[in-house]
Amino acid sequence: MAAYPKTCVIGAGSSGMVTLKKLRDAGIPTDCFEKSDRIGGNWVIRNKNGLSAAYTSLHIDSSVRRTQFAGYPMPDDYPDFPHHSLMARYFEDYARHFGLHQHITFDTGVEKAVRGGDGLWEVTLDTGETRRYDALVVANGHHWNPRWPEPGFPGEFHGRQMHSHEYLDPEGFKGQRVVVVGMGNSAMDIAVDLSRIGSATYLAARRGAYVIPKYLFGKPLDRLSNSPHMPYPIQRLLFALVLRLHVGKMENYGLPKPDHRLGEAHPTVSSEVLSRIGHGDIQPKPNIEALEGDAVRFTDGSVEKADTIIYATGYKVTFPFFDEDFISAPDNDLPLFRRVFKPDVDNVFFIGLCQPLGAIMPIAEAQGEWIAEYLTGRYALPSEAALAADMERERQTMFKRFVASKRHTMQVDFDHYMHQLGKERKRGIRRAAKQGGGLPVAPRAGE
Repeated sequence: MAAYPKTCVIGAGSSGMVTLKKLRDAGIPTDCFEKSDRIGGNWVIRNKNGLSAAYTSLHIDSSVRRTQFAGYPMPDDYPDFPHHSLMARYFEDYARHFGLHQHITFDTGVEKAVRGGDGLWEVTLDTGETRRYDALVVANGHHWNPRWPEPGFPGEFHGRQMHSHEYLDPEGFKGQRVVVVGMGNSAMDIAVDLSRIGSATYLAARRGAYVIPKYLFGKPLDRLSNSPHMPYPIQRLLFALVLRLHVGKMENYGLPKPDHRLGEAHPTVSSEVLSRIGHGDIQPKPNIEALEGDAVRFTDGSVEKADTIIYATGYKVTFPFFDEDFISAPDNDLPLFRRVFKPDVDNVFFIGLCQPLGAIMPIAEAQGEWIAEYLTGRYALPSEAALAADMERERQTMFKRFVASKRHTMQVDFDHYMHQLGKERKRGIRRAAKQGGGLPVAPRAGE
């Protein structure tokens, strides 16, 4: 019998593969299943599994040194904000360097994951095979199931309507009049792409947002000091002042005035879109009011002819392998302890299921180490009451800070999250030592 719980990881994207490494480093027998024929998940453009949201112009929005894994730096010749192809190469190199491929079953998806009455997981693969595991790690990503406007806009549109998830490159849009709906990073990138070849590009904002440049004072924005020890209101005040001096008001560019303070919504990072707006190549518009055949009516009463509407309206958080009555995220909300542990199910864990103000990769790496500490008995969770109180406190803090929407149900601030997670891991290691060891999840699947 194995010394530690036999574990299954669903997905070999950046979060799944780094977790696989951390678990196997700890001596935990771990299998990983990946629908595609390669690792990298969302960063593999034209991914065989059809789930990637990458487009040809995609670059990371967090800088290279803040995005890399702690145990494997990105190459020195990488630019500050690498192209998606460089990111895919980095993940592939990481997996080969640490010998992860031999532990990943490619071209194989998890069809169903059922927790039996004995607590063991019955994992059914799309090959028809079923395997038993003591623990399950969910790393299936949350940028693959498109969310369309709810409700849809009234009227009919005779042109093409598509979600940004379908968008690959500007080819095929030459000379078109395109309406891009949204104010997030994908909306900005796509609008910039199309503005170079289209007849007209409209950026329809459902609500205002702060557009933040990638560089400030000649340095990547996220490399400027952001100490978790500094009170957040002071951080916000200082950054708002710097942004106002460096960029100005959003209304100066014809964009709607944000109905929230800076930092209360997920940031929109772009060093190009404001320039394209200023040159008239992108025309800001308010939200769509109605679809009128070959035209779109906006809430300010203006009407514009359009060939295509692209909805950059986000994604649904879904777990197709779970019964919805067992584990689901209605309105994208799944309460978790520090975005990893589900208190009422002691042997299921979630990796990368958060929307950080910063990069997800180092967070996933730390989460993988945390799970390894738990499954090997080195870390112990807080008491049930303390855990519930912590979760409620974290949720109330998040809901108080961020705009109420389906986009802000799992927000974390990178520096604050990593700092607090480090402290919790130390506390849990002390708790485990006092309790005298023992495994929270017994290794029974190999019996």
